[in-house]
Amino acid sequence: MTKHNLRGKLTIFALGGLDEIGKNMYVVQYGDDIVVIDAGLMFPEEDMLGIDVVIPDITYLLENREKVRGIIITHGHEDHIGALPYILRYLNVPVFGTKLTLGLIEHKLREAHLLNETKRVLINNRSEIKLGSMKATFFRTNHSIPDSVGVCLETPEGIVVHTGDFKFDMTPVNGQTADLHKMAEIGKRGVLCLLSDSTNAERPGFTGSEKSVGESIEEVFRKAKQRIIVATFASNIHRIQQVVDACYNNGRKLAVVGRSMVNVVNIGMELGYLRVPSDLLIDPDDIGRLPANRVAVISTGSQGEPMSALTRMAHASHRKVEVLPGDTVIIAATPIPGNEKFVARTVDQLFRIGADVVYNANTPNGVHVSGHGHQEDLKLMLNLIRPKYFIPIHGEYRMLRAHAQLAESVGVKPENIFICDNGDTVEISNGKARYGPKIPTGNILIDGLGVGDVGNIVLRDRKLLSQDGILVVVVTLSKTNGAILSGPDIISRGFVYVRESEQLMEEANRIVTQTMEKCVKDRVSEWASLKTSIRDSLSRFLYERTRRRPMILPIIMEV
Repeated sequence: MTKHNLRGKLTIFALGGLDEIGKNMYVVQYGDDIVVIDAGLMFPEEDMLGIDVVIPDITYLLENREKVRGIIITHGHEDHIGALPYILRYLNVPVFGTKLTLGLIEHKLREAHLLNETKRVLINNRSEIKLGSMKATFFRTNHSIPDSVGVCLETPEGIVVHTGDFKFDMTPVNGQTADLHKMAEIGKRGVLCLLSDSTNAERPGFTGSEKSVGESIEEVFRKAKQRIIVATFASNIHRIQQVVDACYNNGRKLAVVGRSMVNVVNIGMELGYLRVPSDLLIDPDDIGRLPANRVAVISTGSQGEPMSALTRMAHASHRKVEVLPGDTVIIAATPIPGNEKFVARTVDQLFRIGADVVYNANTPNGVHVSGHGHQEDLKLMLNLIRPKYFIPIHGEYRMLRAHAQLAESVGVKPENIFICDNGDTVEISNGKARYGPKIPTGNILIDGLGVGDVGNIVLRDRKLLSQDGILVVVVTLSKTNGAILSGPDIISRGFVYVRESEQLMEEANRIVTQTMEKCVKDRVSEWASLKTSIRDSLSRFLYERTRRRPMILPIIMEV
C-alpha cells in the first residue's frame, strides 16, 4: 500500500466515529507530524456473530508510525479509550489524558500487561504540549464523566479545535463548570476548523442538568419501601455519586455489583472523584443480613445486555443478588440505538417479578439525562468557537447532517462545512479547504484473544452455520486402488433432526456414494476434486429437497 503524500499541508480525517456511534478516532496531520485524538471501541452489530468488540483499522498509522507524536484522550468512556490495549501493542506512542481518564486507561493497560511499556502523560485544562510542529492546549467541558476536555491544536496552518463529548451543564454535580471564557478566547483568536460532537444534533433545546437526575433519584429513595437496585453506566461517576448521596441521606447501605462498576467505583474513590462515607459500602454477600428498607444496590446492565448483572438478577441467575417482589429498580440510562429490545425485555421481566421499575418513560422528571449537547448546546459551542471550517463528528449520518444545518443557521458558510465518512480527508492549505484522497479505513474485529483474525469470510461462514447448520461427510478410501472402504458417514448439526429425517439422510448417503464411485471410475484421485464433487452434488440435492444450504464439510481418509 503506498503512503499518501501529506507533507506541508494540514490534513484532518477520522479512522472511526463517523456514520456510527462509537469507535472514535480522529487524526490531525501537518507535514511529518500526526496527532491522534481518542482511540475507542464499538460494540458489534447483530450480524457480527461471536464478535466481542470492534476497533478502528490503524493501517495508515502503522505505515506512518515514525510520524505519530501521541494519542490525546478527551475522556474515559469506552468509545474513546477502549481500543488502546489493542492499538498500543502495535503502535507504542505516548498517551495524554486527565487524571481520571489515565486512571481508567491504566486499569485497562494493567490487564493487557502493557502498563510498564506505555508512556502516559498527565494533562489538565492548563497544560500545553508540544507535538512536533503542533501545540496542544485543553479546555474543560461537561460530560457524563468527570475530567472531560476539549482539544485546541495550534498548527502552522491555523487552530483546529476538537470538542470531545460535551454539553453545557450550569449546575454540574462536581461544581466544575465548562471553560466558557477559554472557549470564547480561542474563538477570538480565530479558529480555522472545528470538529464537534453531533450525538444529539436532532434534539431541540438544551440538555438537562445531571443535578435534576439526582433530585429524581432522591425522591425514589424517599418513597421506596424495600430494596432499591439502580442500574446505570459504570463510567457515569456523577450518577454513582448521586446514588451514594441518596443512600447516605436515607440511611441505606450500598452494595456495588458488576465487574466494570466495581472497577470504576474503586478507581473513582482512589483518585478522589467519588466521595463515599467509610461505612456506607457493604459486600453483596451481606445484602440478605440487613432489613430490605436499609439496602441499595448499584449495578451494570442499564442496556439490558444478556450477561449483565441486572439481567441476571431479573432471571434469578445472579450468584449474589435476586430481584424480589416489591423491590424498586431504577434504570438510570436510555437505550443506546440497537439495544431497545434488550432493555424492553429486561423491564418486562422485572415487572413480571413484581418489582416497581422506574425509568425515563414512566417518570415525570426522568432518571437520566444525556451527557451530549442538544441543539442549543451545539449552537452555543459554534458561537463561542466561531470556526471558518466545520466538520461534524461523533454520530450517525443523520446526526452529522443535522449538525451541519445548525452550523449553517449560526453563520458558517455551507461551502465551508464538510460532512465526512471514515477515511475522507479534509486538506487545508493557505487557508483553503478541500476534500483530499481517501485514507484506508475499516473495522478490526476482536474475538476473544484474536485481533483482526476474524474477517468477512469467517463471519460469512458463521452466518451460514447459524442459518442452515453443517453436514460432515466422512469417507475412507483404499490407498492402493481408491475404492471406498467405509462410509460415507454423514454427521448433521443444526441442519435437520436426524431421527425424523432418516429417509433424507439415506438419500444423501446414496448421492455421496454415487459421486465417489463416479470419481473412482473417472480416475479422479485429487482430494480437492473429490471434495468439490461431493460438496456440489450434495448441496444441489439438499437444496432441491429442503431449500436450505448447510455448510458441507467432506473429510477423506486413506488407509
